[in-house]
Amino acid sequence: QVQLVESGGGSVQAGGSLRLSCAVSGYTFGCMGWFRQAPGKEREGVAAIYGRNTATADSAKGRFTISRDSAKNTLSLQMNSLKPEDTAMYYCAAKLSSIGCGLNSGLYSKWGQGTQVTVSS
Repeated sequence: QVQLVESGGGSVQAGGSLRLSCAVSGYTFGCMGWFRQAPGKEREGVAAIYGRNTATADSAKGRFTISRDSAKNTLSLQMNSLKPEDTAMYYCAAKLSSIGCGLNSGLYSKWGQGTQVTVSS
């Protein structure tokens, strides 16, 4: 049974940094991603990773970095230069098939419970 548990969210001022972690169990690392959803908005892809390949949303490029540690069964998202518009609930997700890995949330079937990120100006 796949379980994904996020941690590392919190409140930070604009320009600050946070590192999100996702503890993974019951899943052999394939295509995984980070997504976010702000109140009243659709869920959007932030970054995805499959093997050594990554994809990052334009809004996050140059600021966010996705990585994984297979030995520790952890997926991470390093977020730097945070902006108020980054405020959202952040979710990690796993895709059972690695075909078509990307930022489309509809491709992912396993989700964590989310961790809140709040950036103040």
